[in-house]
Amino acid sequence: MTVYVALLRGINVGGNTKVAMPALKALFESAGFDDVRTYINSGNVVFRSSKAPNVSALERRIVADLDVPAKVLVRSAAQLQKVVDANPYPKAAARELYVTFLAVKPAATKVKVLEAPANDPAAFEARGQEVYLHSPTGYSNTKLSNAFFEKQLGVDATTRGWPTVLKLLELANG
Repeated sequence: MTVYVALLRGINVGGNTKVAMPALKALFESAGFDDVRTYINSGNVVFRSSKAPNVSALERRIVADLDVPAKVLVRSAAQLQKVVDANPYPKAAARELYVTFLAVKPAATKVKVLEAPANDPAAFEARGQEVYLHSPTGYSNTKLSNAFFEKQLGVDATTRGWPTVLKLLELANG
């Protein structure tokens, strides 16, 4: 069985799309996944499955069962390990580092022209289906937000802080 991590976009943010983690866990269990665990209240689910999860079916179930539209992005434990190993900012403090997970690999032409807004102190690097963000002044002080990358790259995305990424990998490997 393969271990997967589901990253839900847009839940429990701003009070508009509240989802209780026990309900989310129950949904994944009823969808046939094993050893389901959630991590913090922002839509992170670690689970086992003998086959790759159907993301569209999960998104439909979340709407039907929880009445919340949410994009679901999935990475296997091996893929998440590669994300951690590919960190282009290994000397950055964990609190300054973020990963924007992309639903699909963006067009190379869009990645090539991607630029940070003027005077933004943050730096980023796009690698495959992830964008690494180093923001020394914090995520709330950069214009390089999840929405920025979604708009510029034309793909759905969700962002996690580096400590969360590391914890999800730990849970996936545990």
